[in-house]
Formats: sequence, C-alpha cells, structure tokens
Amino acid sequence: MSTTSQASQRINALLDENSFVEIGALVTARATDFNLKQTETPSDGVITGYGVIGGSLVYVYSQDASVLGGSVGEMHAKKIANLYDLAMKTGAPVIGLIDSAGLRLQESTDALNAFGEIYLKQVNASGVIPQITAIFGSCGGGLALIPTLTDFTFMEEKNAKLFVNAPNALDGNVVTKCDSASAQFQSAQSGIVDAVADEAGVLAGIRQLVSMLPSNNEEDNSYAECTDDLNRACAELANCAGDTSIALSAISDNHVFFEVKGSYAKDMVTGFVKLNGVTVGAVANRTEVYDENGEVTDRFDAVLSCNGCYKAADFVNFCDAFGIPVLSLTNVKGYEATIGSEKGIATAVAKLTYAFANATVPKVNVIIGKAYGSAYVAMNSKAIGADITMAWPEAEIGAMDAALAAKIMYEGQGADVINEKAEEYAKLQNHVVSAAKRGYVDQIVEPADTRKYIIGAFEMLFTKSEDRPAKKHGTV
Repeated sequence: MSTTSQASQRINALLDENSFVEIGALVTARATDFNLKQTETPSDGVITGYGVIGGSLVYVYSQDASVLGGSVGEMHAKKIANLYDLAMKTGAPVIGLIDSAGLRLQESTDALNAFGEIYLKQVNASGVIPQITAIFGSCGGGLALIPTLTDFTFMEEKNAKLFVNAPNALDGNVVTKCDSASAQFQSAQSGIVDAVADEAGVLAGIRQLVSMLPSNNEEDNSYAECTDDLNRACAELANCAGDTSIALSAISDNHVFFEVKGSYAKDMVTGFVKLNGVTVGAVANRTEVYDENGEVTDRFDAVLSCNGCYKAADFVNFCDAFGIPVLSLTNVKGYEATIGSEKGIATAVAKLTYAFANATVPKVNVIIGKAYGSAYVAMNSKAIGADITMAWPEAEIGAMDAALAAKIMYEGQGADVINEKAEEYAKLQNHVVSAAKRGYVDQIVEPADTRKYIIGAFEMLFTKSEDRPAKKHGTV
C-alpha cells in the first residue's frame, strides 16, 4: 500500500498501528471507453482491507481522490462489495472513508450497476454488522445513499460535502445563501450526520464508537472492565434534569457518554453510555442545553417533536438490532403544537412508540420530571414494554397537568374551586406514589442513587428473552 496517498494515511491513522492488511491492491479498471485504457487507475480509486481497532477486527475502505477523483466504477464497487462479503462471513464492522467525485461517467451503466451492488450489500448487512461512514471530501448524487444506508456517519468540518443535489442546483438557492452540502447543514438540519470534527477528531470518534459497539448482532465483544464505583452517588444529578446529556455523562462509568446526532433535534438526546462495563443505548428528553461554561444556550418545552421522535426511534431500532439494552430518561408533558409539527407529529410518535414496543432488549425507564398523557406512554413506559420503571420522588405522572385538568373538569366555577381541585388532583392523580400504588412505577429512587439502581436493573435483566408474534416484519 502506498504510504503517500491521503486515503492510505487515513486508514493508518484509524487503525491500530501496523495492523492494516490490504486486499485487491492490483485491481484496476476494465473499461476502455473514452481513453480510460490510457489512464492509470491504481487500486481503481479505493483502498480496501482489514485491520483492528482496540484489538477488534474491522474492515475498511478508503476512497482515493487522486485516482479519477475517487469516482465509483465497476471494479471500484466490486472491491467494496467483496469487503462486505468478508465482513458478513466473519461478523465484523465495515468502515467507509468517503472522498469521491461520485459516479464514473466513463463507465455509464457499469458504474450505475456498481452503485446498486454496493447498496444491496449494505441493505443485507443492515442489522447484522455495524456500518460506519466518514466523509472527508465530496459525497454527492447517488453516493449520498451510501452514508444514509449505514448506521453512523461522521463528517470532516471544513472540506466534506454531502448532497444529492448540489446547493447551486436547488431551486432558488445558491451556495452562498445556504450551503446545503456542508457538515453544519447535514448535522443540524437534515440529521444525517452523527458527529462533525476535524480529520483527526473524526478518526478518533470512530475508534471510540467502535470500542462501544458489538462486532455483530450475535457476538458481543463490547464489554469492558468497569473501573468506576458501581454504587457511586451522583449528588448533582437532580440539577442536570434539564440537560440530560450531562445527566447521562454523570450516570455513566467514568463519565463516558458518546452522543450521536448531537446537533440535530436537541430536545431529544441519544447516545451510548457504559454501565458496569456494558454498553447501553440512552434516549432522553431535554429542556435545556448548557455550554462548556455552564451557560444555557437553548431552551425547549418538555414536549415530543417530530424530529426528536424520528431521531430516537432510529436509535432504538439500532440498539434492538444489535442486542444493546436501552435506558430512557423521561420528562415530557405533551406534543409540539405548531402547524408545521401537526403535519407529521402523529406519524413520528407512532414510529417512536413502535420502536420502543417492538424492541426486545432490556429496557429501563427513569421518570425524572413530568410524565403526562400519551406522550409519556410513548417514551418507553411500562404500558408499551419497559421492563423496569423508576421515578424520582418529585416526578409527576398522570393524564395532564393538575391545573389544566381542574379547569376542564370544573369549567365555569370560580378560581378558588379550581385551585382547590387542582391541588387535590395533583395529590390523587399526578403524584408519583399514586402511580407506584398501581404498579406503573416499580421503584422510587433518589436522584443521587440513580446510577446504582439502573446498574442493578440491567444486571437483573441480563438474561432477558422475549418472543414476538411470528411475522416477516412490522409495517409501521
């Protein structure tokens, strides 16, 4: 393998030192039209092979933009398809490092077929082996489907471009008005990209993510020895109820929290924590975002949004496919109420409800704030299959806010009556003890003790096995 190409350097920086073994180094293009016969195509523009990350086997392909712009042609695609075949046989992740001009026009239908061959391999591998993509240069047109068919996507912050139609090709748009191909747009607006960083940060992020994931859907090597105190109290946890990304970091072993899609739908947090060395997928409502200086940068209502629901549903589906337990932190009082959200909120909440209810992995829900109405039901409630539900002592669980309920039930009566009935409703219907008496809450735990109780619950659920009705697949 050439040590001078950028494609090679990226592989070497990603993998454990001296672990990469190249496959198909001598493959070149077969096409001869448009003078391609006279053009050198070393490795046909993509370096493929295998190596290890933290001692675990991974397969890697890295596109070489110095060879015909890294464009995808027949042999280029066959090398990637071959890599997928090996990964499926051995049960190991595939990591794609993208830097490509897209479809190789000189190969026309051969190149189109090549795209389809890659898509098919990705679809068949979905839910069997983890697939990770990192974009360092251009990733446009049909190539944009490759990262969106994978599980996690990283983008280099300055030079990477991801698009189906280039910004200038969008009706009424120019790149200076909105760079829709930029990492910022694709991470914050479209929600395709999980993390944005400089090149070194992207590669480091992939290494950390791989260390937290199983190699495949049957064999889990993501466990690690826990060096943190299993009974560690989280004294400040109650103060983190607004920004649950901070709360999840506090709960996790050694404060390790790998957030995914952190810039998208910030009212919903998704990511991976470690609990007693075991990787757990976390989904949490969020009402505040704090920066490094402890300043609030964003505030949200405690409601479910369309984008937040889709983000969480996709994440739960991934966790379920790979046997990763799911933890949820619930603080929700209803649904986003705008004309825009009304177009899709019912479908989005249905997707979230389906994802939680359909998942057979161990599921633990912690109610840290409000839990009102059917929005609460959709957030991994016991009604839709949570195995253990915990709540903090100050949590509120019920059909709706007590004041609003009293106004509806005693409409037309004086303020004194409504206030009195609201207080009565809060005690009788919304109090956490009322829910616990009916069995909807299994344990009431102090915020500081949350970590040890969650760890205990997942240890108890470790051997969980749950069947579903026989069917090809659901349709929601």
